[in-house]
Amino acid sequence: MTLASATSRPAGHAPRRGGARRPPDHGAWFLVLPALIPILVLSVGPLLYGIALAFTDSQSGRTAPTRWIGGLNFQDLLHDTLFWDSFRIGLLWAVGVTVPQFLLALGLALLLHQELRFRWLARALAIVPWAMPEVVVGIIWRLVYNPDAGVLNETLHGLGLGLGDGRDWLSGLGTALPAVIVVGVWAGMPQTTVALLAGLQNTPRELHEAAAMDGAGAWRRFLTVTWPALRPVALAITALNLIWNFNSFALVYVLTNGGPGGRTRLPMLFAYEEAFRYGQFGYAAAMGCVMVAAISVILAIRLAVRLGGGEDA
Repeated sequence: MTLASATSRPAGHAPRRGGARRPPDHGAWFLVLPALIPILVLSVGPLLYGIALAFTDSQSGRTAPTRWIGGLNFQDLLHDTLFWDSFRIGLLWAVGVTVPQFLLALGLALLLHQELRFRWLARALAIVPWAMPEVVVGIIWRLVYNPDAGVLNETLHGLGLGLGDGRDWLSGLGTALPAVIVVGVWAGMPQTTVALLAGLQNTPRELHEAAAMDGAGAWRRFLTVTWPALRPVALAITALNLIWNFNSFALVYVLTNGGPGGRTRLPMLFAYEEAFRYGQFGYAAAMGCVMVAAISVILAIRLAVRLGGGEDA
C-alpha cells in the first residue's frame, strides 16, 4: 500500500474519530444479578404483593375466595380514628426519639473525638446498645422500669424524690410514651454517634488550627468549621433515623405491646394486630400502603432539600 493510497479517502467520507464504537457489554448484568435478585425477591416483590393485597378483602381462616374490592379498605381507613391516633402517636414517637437522639449523639461524638485517655474503651462502650437486639433491650428496660424492684424506682426512692414508690412507668397513661421514648433514644444513639464521629474525623484539622489562630473560640469553630463539614452526614442520618423510628415495632412491642389504652400503639403495631390478631390481611395491607406513602413523602422532602441546597446539603 502506497502512502497516497493510505492517505487518500473517498469524497464525502469524513475520517472517524475515537475508533469503533464498542458494543454494549451485556455480561455486566451477570455481575449485578447476585445483588439485584435478593432485592427483587425480598423487597420489591413483597411490596408489590402488599399493595395488591390492600385492594382485596383477604382474611385469615376464610373459605371463600379473596375478592377484589378496589379502594374500600382505604375508604374505611379514612374513617378509622384508632389508626389515625396510632399515626399521630407514631409521629410523636419518631420525632421525640430522633431529636434528642441526634443532640445527645452529637455531644457524645464531639467528646469521643477529643484526645482522651482510654478513648478506645469509651468508643467501644458507646456502641454496646447498638450491638444488642431490640428484644433484649426491651427486656432489660422492663426490668429497669419494674414497679417493685426496678433500678429506676429504687434509685429515685434512695434519693428521696418520692417518685419511685411503686410507680409503674410503662402502665401509666401519662408516663408510658415518655418512658418508651427514653428507651428508643438510648437504643438508637450509638449508630448516630458512629456516623457523626466518622464525619468529625473527616474534618481537616488544619481548618480548626487556622480558626484558632484567628482567635475563634470553641463555639465559633463549631459553627464555622465543624458544622458545615458535618451537615451532610447530620442530615442523612437524621432522615434515616426518622424513617427507622417511625417503622419501629419490636422495641415497643416488648415494652408495652401498644398499651396502656393504646397510648404507645405505633402504626406498625396497629397493622400487626389487624393482620395477625384479627386476621384482616387486606385492611392491614392498606395501612402498610399509607405508611409507605408517608415514608416516601419524607424521602421526597429529603431529596428536595438536597437538590435545592446543592451536593453538600
